[in-house]
Amino acid sequence: MDVMTICGLLLGAGVVYYVMWRGDIVHLLFNSDAFVLVFGGTIASTFIAYPFSVLKEIPKAFRLAFFPTSRPSPLKTIEQLVTMCERVRRNGVIALTNDIHNIKNKFFHNAVQMLIDGFEPDIVEDTLRKEIIYVEQRHQKVSSVFRMMATVAPIFGLLGTLIGVVQVLKNLTDPKTMGASMAVAVTTTFYGIFGANFLFLPVAVKLSEYSEDEVLNMELITEGILSIQKGDVPLLTEKKLEAFLSSKLKEKELQIRQQK
Repeated sequence: MDVMTICGLLLGAGVVYYVMWRGDIVHLLFNSDAFVLVFGGTIASTFIAYPFSVLKEIPKAFRLAFFPTSRPSPLKTIEQLVTMCERVRRNGVIALTNDIHNIKNKFFHNAVQMLIDGFEPDIVEDTLRKEIIYVEQRHQKVSSVFRMMATVAPIFGLLGTLIGVVQVLKNLTDPKTMGASMAVAVTTTFYGIFGANFLFLPVAVKLSEYSEDEVLNMELITEGILSIQKGDVPLLTEKKLEAFLSSKLKEKELQIRQQK
């Protein structure tokens, strides 16, 4: 379980609840019509925008935001690759045959298998690079779904506000129904803004972060396998991977600064 995600969601909900409780308007939080309009409309709009091949990944991605799978750190990956390099230098590529069964990462497993099978370096590099691009594009599509939901949710909240205003104007002579209409108008806007900023957008950002970590790990594996295949000594392989990791982290830091 991702403690930070749960804490952030609970803190956000708690802050909103406290402010509304202080203003004695907590009852406005619970409105089934507003909930159906905002979240039902957001889901319907998403169905129209994306094919089923992308939408079927959403439950898994949403679960991943709250219950992320364990991922090896880049330094751990470098350590594994350097250890492999040492074994290959001592006993040849065949020495990795017994170790490949212990590799749970599918991408890592396939890369080592191609190394053992004696594929040409350009074929290995091309295959692994294409796999990285495919994974990156797939992750971008999934995170873009949540970004779109974060965009349209407030719009459906505004739509609910307009509907509520129309109901108010329609029943100006009946004060009793005006209160219920205004409740729908206000609550739909609240659901739209809350859903976008405390649910959909944070999930999209977190999935993007997980994707970047996974792609970085895949790129490290690719660089390490190619270094082993070239016959580099373990120390050189380690230095190459550390330099590659450093350059990637600096590039990411530069992108963050440019976005600011």
